Amino acid sequence: QKKRRAATARRQHLKSAMLQLAATEIEREAAAKEVEKQNYLAEHCPPLSLPGSMQELQELCKKLHAKIESVDEERYDTEVKLQKTSKELEDLNQKLFDLRGKFKRPPLRRVRMSADAMLRALLGSKHKVCMDLRANLKQVKKEDTEKEKDLRDVGDWRKNIEEKSGMEGRKKMFEAGE
Repeated sequence: QKKRRAATARRQHLKSAMLQLAATEIEREAAAKEVEKQNYLAEHCPPLSLPGSMQELQELCKKLHAKIESVDEERYDTEVKLQKTSKELEDLNQKLFDLRGKFKRPPLRRVRMSADAMLRALLGSKHKVCMDLRANLKQVKKEDTEKEKDLRDVGDWRKNIEEKSGMEGRKKMFEAGE
């Protein structure tokens, strides 16, 4: 138990040391960001000197409005580019998803197994159905129908055509119609 307590105490000490290092790192990053922000503002935003006359003030306002317009145009352009690239990214992700498929399919191996063995494997002891399909088929007796008899009686088709050709054949067809 002494070893366990020592191990947990050591873990706690390591955790607290890691948290202290992380806290100091976060403070350093915040200070670096603040310095970077001050440098950027000093570079891009000159100190404001308000002129005394009304005309100079109007000119300063016009310059500021022109800068605001140019910045807005840049912001709009970057937003449009961002939307376009994000749309393209979504399309490519969808294509990738479609190509990959939802799930990774494992390679299938061919297994020789009868239907009875498969049912036994799936159902276990409940399997009592026999999958001998030929045994379950009904026996059907073939009955001679009139059409089949007529077809057998017709015989060779050439004889049939010769009988119907000419005037005699037409006369027979006409008499048969009455």
